[in-house]
Amino acid sequence: MGPTPTVVAVSGSLRNESYTRTALKYVLDAAADAGAETHLLDLRAYDLPLYDPDIDDQGDGAEVKRIVRDADALALGTPVYHGSYSGTFKNFHDYCGWDEFEDTTVGLLATAGGGSYGSTLDHLRITVRGVHGWVLPHQVGIRSASSKFEHDADAIDERAFVEEKLEERVRKLGRMLSEYAFITPDVHSHRTPATD
Repeated sequence: MGPTPTVVAVSGSLRNESYTRTALKYVLDAAADAGAETHLLDLRAYDLPLYDPDIDDQGDGAEVKRIVRDADALALGTPVYHGSYSGTFKNFHDYCGWDEFEDTTVGLLATAGGGSYGSTLDHLRITVRGVHGWVLPHQVGIRSASSKFEHDADAIDERAFVEEKLEERVRKLGRMLSEYAFITPDVHSHRTPATD
């Protein structure tokens, strides 16, 4: 048996009743079932002033960076704001760069109030690649998030998914983060000699 992976989920939502946060808890639940140690990095709980590169150790910036750096895999979640990610997530991302993300397995999740989340997931993927994270092909977008959950006192956050297929996609992300947490980011392919 190999080492136990640490999977950290980052919630880029400040709402008290955040669907993003609930969905990430399902991701972490599945990762834990797959054998990972898990942690929710809820940005509401940290003092992260607007990032200023001229100021060292702003607020809880050093602690947040340590948590991300120590993770073997990351689930990044954000609500969709104007076709992209939230300002809260962007500020967190400004704190964390190559030192935190390089060669780290990353899964993406976006929750939309309406029907569009594609550009948000694209923006997340591009910016994570920019800091050398390894983004899983499997990603999760949730349209009309408020209609995708129903009250269930026994469920995570007392919210159960209405659609079994959507819950399975969310849980698959957690399983994959656990499974691929220690993937070696070294790609080799067989080279075919050129012919005349």
